[in-house]
Amino acid sequence: MTEQSSRLIKADEKLEGLKVRVESIIGSKLRGVRVFRREVCFTIDVADIPAVLLALRDESGGGFTQLSELTAVDYPDRPQRFELVYQLLSVTLNQRIRIVAPIGDGEVAPSVSHLFSCAVWSEREVWDMFGIFFSGHPDLRRLLTDYGFEGHPLRKDFPLTGTVETRYDDQLGRVVYEPVSLQQEFRDFDFMSPWEGAQTAMRQHDHTDDDSDSNEQVQG
Repeated sequence: MTEQSSRLIKADEKLEGLKVRVESIIGSKLRGVRVFRREVCFTIDVADIPAVLLALRDESGGGFTQLSELTAVDYPDRPQRFELVYQLLSVTLNQRIRIVAPIGDGEVAPSVSHLFSCAVWSEREVWDMFGIFFSGHPDLRRLLTDYGFEGHPLRKDFPLTGTVETRYDDQLGRVVYEPVSLQQEFRDFDFMSPWEGAQTAMRQHDHTDDDSDSNEQVQG
């Protein structure tokens, strides 16, 4: 057995041990588990998020005390359109897990800002970008977009051009909001590299020269 094979076997054993350990912590609230790119992902119901994260944080064998990421993913074709994603880190054991909770459009998720203070910012960002409301949040306002912004930019059905545009009006002396209006038609862009574009242009030039020589011979 090679050294690399031995390391992979040990890594798989460690991953399986982590999976079994977290399954025992979550217990009956677990709805699914899968391994993706050597990271274990556990699916739970959205209502169970605070209880599960609290149990994982306070687990005596090396709790997952850091919420390193809280975000969402939009799947418009699914009955429960969104997935809330919580990335947890155990500093003691140097292990990471992912908690996923499907949630439908218009449903409310419980805030975990009382468990992880960093969630105050992350939940504001998710609300701003996806429109998922968090109950119990101390200050759920938009975080990245401007005041009066309409819509939620990371939804798959949000238009790429947006819905409004801002500009400074010299006559009014202030910034004004207006519906988006494209000032020019869409262009056909050449996405070839400079080398490919140059070769294509040279071939077209050669074909043009050949056609010109043929015409001159016919006329002669």
